[in-house]
Formats: sequence, C-alpha cells, structure tokens
Amino acid sequence: MTRNAKINTLLLLLVAALAVLPLALGLGEGKEEPFSGADGQAEAAITELKPDYEPWFSPLYEPPSAEIESALFALQAALGAGVLAYYFGVRKGRRQGAAAAAAASASASATES
Repeated sequence: MTRNAKINTLLLLLVAALAVLPLALGLGEGKEEPFSGADGQAEAAITELKPDYEPWFSPLYEPPSAEIESALFALQAALGAGVLAYYFGVRKGRRQGAAAAAAASASASATES
C-alpha cells in the first residue's frame, strides 16, 4: 500500500468517525431537535434571552418546509463542490499540459543537436 493510499484511508476513517461518533455516543439525546443547525440554535437562544426581540431583516425566500430547505442547502453544497472540482481539475490539466510541452520541447531540442 502506498503512502498516499494510507493517508487517504486514514482521512476517510476520520471523516466516518466524525459522522458516526456523535450518534453512537448519544450526544443529541434528550433534545427536541438534537442536531439542528446553528441558525436554529441562535434563534432559540435569542428568544430565550430576549423574548421581545425583533429581527432587523427578513429572509428573501422562506422555503415552505424543512425538507425543501435541506434540499436547497444540499444543492448549494453540490454546486460549490462542483466549482471547486472544476477549478482543481483545470489547474491539474494546465500543469500536466505545461509539463508535456516542456518534455516535448526538450526532446525536440535534443534531436536537433
């Protein structure tokens, strides 16, 4: 097994542990919404501290259900991952193209000599 394969396997196991450990350890037990997002937790904390608080702004679009909100968030994450993958793919392609051009140039100059 190569060094990169070992590192990738270790990182994959670490990510899996980060996803499974909170569930296995029961960190969300006893809560109405155990793994709610930071926005919901902040809203609950503000409402608890200051019940008459009025927000400064309202959302431009309020999804009709939590499922649609979750789907839109997943779509946003997928688009971001796609943009990053495209960027890194283009960078790698340019680097490989430059290396191939340099190798071709070196072999052409060696045959001329």
